Amino acid sequence: MSDLIQHLTDKTFAGAIAHGITVVDFWAPWCAPCRELAPVTEALASEFKDKMTFAKLNVDDFTPLSEQYEVLSMPTLVIFKDGQPVNRIVGSLPIDQLRTRLQQSV
Repeated sequence: MSDLIQHLTDKTFAGAIAHGITVVDFWAPWCAPCRELAPVTEALASEFKDKMTFAKLNVDDFTPLSEQYEVLSMPTLVIFKDGQPVNRIVGSLPIDQLRTRLQQSV
């Protein structure tokens, strides 16, 4: 795991998304598409490190947060701007499509 991606908990979540643009990967260890997406989000975290931050939240460990943001399938990337969700990407997409969607959020 790269140091560019923060692992969130119910205690660190609100502070992590409070300022700027934060991409939160709602994932689970048993989710194969989530594991496939992990190296892609690491590459994008490096590419966008000056524009947005990246984080992960394990939905098994913090179910109330995933329910609060209506995460029904995984992986789901929720893009927050100053604490408010502004976009979401559901499923494992190719890196080029993810890059385009993220650039639209900057």
